[in-house]
Amino acid sequence: MRADLLESLKRNAARENRTLNNYVESVLLEVVYREPNAVTKAAIAEATSGRNPNKVYTDVDEMFHDILNEE
Repeated sequence: MRADLLESLKRNAARENRTLNNYVESVLLEVVYREPNAVTKAAIAEATSGRNPNKVYTDVDEMFHDILNEE
């Protein structure tokens, strides 16, 4: 483990009055078991669907036309 990362973990553990082992374990458990909320799940599903809902523009005039004519 990088020395700077270890020192940061030690400082954070001390700030919370916890052992280094307990602090690292709780951080890892949070990362592994954190359940995303509904909005995040929907965004993940959209991103992994392969569909890109965003139009890519190569013409600035066309982009502004679309922006100004949105409903």
